[in-house]
Amino acid sequence: MPRTLRLAVAQSTVAEDPTDPESVRASGAQVRRLMREAHAGGARLVQFPEGAITYPDKHAISSGPKGTLAAADWGRVDWDVIRTEAEAVAQLAGELGLWVAFGSIHPLTPPHRPHNSLYIVSDQGELVGRYDKRYLSHSELSYLYTPGTTPLVFEVDGIRFGAALCIEAKFPELFAEYEQLDVDCVLLSAMADHAGLAVLAQAYAILYNYWVAYSVPAQFGATAPARIIAPGGRRLASCPAARGPGLAFADLDLDTQDPDISMTLRLARPWRRLARAGLYDRHVVSGDARSDIRTGF
Repeated sequence: MPRTLRLAVAQSTVAEDPTDPESVRASGAQVRRLMREAHAGGARLVQFPEGAITYPDKHAISSGPKGTLAAADWGRVDWDVIRTEAEAVAQLAGELGLWVAFGSIHPLTPPHRPHNSLYIVSDQGELVGRYDKRYLSHSELSYLYTPGTTPLVFEVDGIRFGAALCIEAKFPELFAEYEQLDVDCVLLSAMADHAGLAVLAQAYAILYNYWVAYSVPAQFGATAPARIIAPGGRRLASCPAARGPGLAFADLDLDTQDPDISMTLRLARPWRRLARAGLYDRHVVSGDARSDIRTGF
């Protein structure tokens, strides 16, 4: 049975003020428009940025004077609108038969701060998983969110996915963990105007020999647009480098005959696993002065 999946990665406009219901509704509407386009393009799964429904600017919901940083006043957020938009995304996913990964804020029981999350909705329209950002920025941890604690792995059509959010790209242990969890693709969704994160996404595809899908907001697309990177590091597709919404498509095929990807999946990844599992131990020489003394030619 073929093990292949068409993935779409979106850059959509992210609402940065969750106290403004109309901007949140506009973000949700754009997500759903891009879902329809992804479905029309044959996608089985579409990935959206961190905070695709809303990602609060740290000043927008500060409890301090305007322009200052203080603990977020989550009581000012219209949670009903955020939930309505998320539920509308899930309903459309079921209607289209499309898997969707999209970011938003997930409320906890007061007085606990919310999680910054990536929701996973199945092609039946069911919320089947949620990844809560584990490594937060200084301001996120100080003023905004509760950190998550666990990785997320989910499967679509025989292909295993992991998830990470934004600044977590700077914590390589998370991506090494996903290699150990045998994922085929990591969905890295960000809310950052930072070309370096795209470079890190490519580096993880090279280091760990899996696909990496990188999604950013439309407002940051000119810096480093959303993209899909093959095992081994080759960019397969990307959105236009422009400040606007868009989609990039690529086929993830575990049985591909593409020479570069095939070599990476069938040779490089297994070899590196062997190397990390003690492959070299029996070849190490001990007690040889020519090896032990490192200050002579």
